[in-house]
Amino acid sequence: MAAPTIEPVQTSTDFPASTTVVIIGGGIIGLTAALALSERNIPVVVLEKGRIAAEQSSRNLGWIRKTSRQLDDVPLALASDRLWAGMPERVGSDVGYRQTGIMFLARTTEQLAAHEAWLKSVESLSLDSQLLSAKDIDQRVPGGRGEWAGGIFTGSDGRAEPTLASSAIAKAAMAKGAVIVENCAVRTVSRSAGKVSGVVTEKGEIRCDQVLLSGGMWSRRFLGNLGVSLPVLPLICSVFKTTPMEGPTDIAVGGPDFSFRKHQDGGFIVTQRGALDAPLMLDHLLVGSRYLGSLRSQRHLLRISLGKHFLRDLALPRRWRGSKTSPFERVRTLDPAANSTINAEAQRNLAAAWPIFEQATVESAWAGMMDITPDSNPVIGPVPGIPGLSIASGFSGHGFGTSPAAGQLAADLLSGETPIIDPSPYRFERF
Repeated sequence: MAAPTIEPVQTSTDFPASTTVVIIGGGIIGLTAALALSERNIPVVVLEKGRIAAEQSSRNLGWIRKTSRQLDDVPLALASDRLWAGMPERVGSDVGYRQTGIMFLARTTEQLAAHEAWLKSVESLSLDSQLLSAKDIDQRVPGGRGEWAGGIFTGSDGRAEPTLASSAIAKAAMAKGAVIVENCAVRTVSRSAGKVSGVVTEKGEIRCDQVLLSGGMWSRRFLGNLGVSLPVLPLICSVFKTTPMEGPTDIAVGGPDFSFRKHQDGGFIVTQRGALDAPLMLDHLLVGSRYLGSLRSQRHLLRISLGKHFLRDLALPRRWRGSKTSPFERVRTLDPAANSTINAEAQRNLAAAWPIFEQATVESAWAGMMDITPDSNPVIGPVPGIPGLSIASGFSGHGFGTSPAAGQLAADLLSGETPIIDPSPYRFERF
């Protein structure tokens, strides 16, 4: 089944010779950074190898949450809450943002203890998160027959529509002066006097003062060609959407082996929250040892396989010159197939917990490949050893929710403004 249909955007047919900042990657992080820069009248060009938001930026679940984020990552989520609330006015159109709350469920006392531990870890931040009893869950999400040990609910969490948000942000950035060029892969950077002075693309060179790499899963390969190792590994999340139907709640709900949230057209976005495809790649041999801690705690979530993804990845070069065709021209869009087995599990598990979903009809299904760092936090800031090159990547499957503040933080660092939050948790050097 097809990937989500993104609200169309008419991007530029011009190819500028120079600018102040070039952003590599037209996903939601690169676009929010471009919006923040253009609002400051800083010339910026976004170069996208395929179509904007065609990979994980439109394939994610649309959740905007603070719940279960690490303590040092919550300030970015809090800042994003404020920016999401003001986004419709800022961009002049609806992005589907609704502050309807997010609830996570615990089937066992061990799972509930993990939620309690998280709540204790963030108590200094005075969030509105609260623990729930089984009775509380039934009141907030009626009609269920699951036997829950309890749960956790954050009313200030919410959702937005990935197929609308990136397009609206892109249009607003262009209206303020940003240039966005699709189907234009950046092959490498050019340097003068020891620092970045431009980018080499398939269509020619663009001179610039600074470059922001926001290439998602592709950022590791781009940096590897420059001799820099960014530790990210892929995970694939399969998703399906139902046709419009009556549902139990507007709250987004995450169970141990399912999740669902209402789409603005009345359908529901559903996934098997307890299962992710983990295709083995050459990179597992190169950086896999950094993930041993998370593997021990999350092995039960992973469906590990060795097959077509390994062979496709192996066929792409890891070193190339700017005069040669790059991997980014060979694969314009990462489009992994949805795992029908995992999606069927999600549907069964959800219907067992809330019988109303027995009536659900699947309208579409898709999958997205996420770039996971060893600590599941992104990298935002300068790339060591390459003056003029910065990065905003490695969002580990939860970048959509924090994208407004993440893009602004990247823009703040590029332009020398006071950062919207403390950037130190996201420094490249922590690896």
